[in-house]
Amino acid sequence: MEEIKIIDTNSDNILELGVCGYKNLNTPGFPEKVEWLKKRFTEGLKIKTLYSDKDKNQGMIEYIPGEYCWRPVDADGYMFIHCIFSGFKKAYKNKGYGSMLLNECFKDAKNENMYGVAVVTRKGPFMAGNEFFLKHSFEIADKAPPDFELLVKKFNKKAETPKFKKGMENRLSSYGKGLTIIRADQCPYSVKNVKAIVETAEKEFDIKVNLVNLKNCKEAQNTPRPFGTFCIIYEGQVIADHPISNKRFMNIMNKIKK
Repeated sequence: MEEIKIIDTNSDNILELGVCGYKNLNTPGFPEKVEWLKKRFTEGLKIKTLYSDKDKNQGMIEYIPGEYCWRPVDADGYMFIHCIFSGFKKAYKNKGYGSMLLNECFKDAKNENMYGVAVVTRKGPFMAGNEFFLKHSFEIADKAPPDFELLVKKFNKKAETPKFKKGMENRLSSYGKGLTIIRADQCPYSVKNVKAIVETAEKEFDIKVNLVNLKNCKEAQNTPRPFGTFCIIYEGQVIADHPISNKRFMNIMNKIKK
């Protein structure tokens, strides 16, 4: 019988196991993610890899103590999940592997005497929806436009409830002119896409991009959108709340420029 196991991913084995579906250092985004992770491990970040003897990496969960999370939330004392997914192949979907990964987070949070576990969710790409977490006794603690939710599972019912940081709209107003892309190496998928978007903005739309590369969790916690590690702002309006392709960017700009 094939063995499915969960492996702690660290500086010693990350190049062997890969992360976010990436394993080749020549793949844009992977070396950046590896360097980002090495800095975060000292802050308590953990990655658990769902590993199949047959098909290798088939999922992961990434989480970190709330004070170091890369989302604009107040979640000190909680373990905070950045991302979770299982099943690069369909054979590994809907088999309970996501629950296995989540239980690893619960175990570590309890071992570290944390108040509970928190996560930001939304419908659509790049984030898990709330249904999975609600099934595991999470509750909706806060909401933020356009459709983000902050969920929490408390171990200590008397602990203060996490919430989105206030002032996101005020922070958005500081990007009133031109085109700004805010990104971080926390999400490796944005590296290649952002490079293409910057080139398209300059060549196709004659727009010089203000590219903001977030360097630490405090900068991410003070971004103007709930995703934390990515958004695109044009003339004071958010045109992308999560990483998008260059083609999607062109479609958005063509509509705006009509």
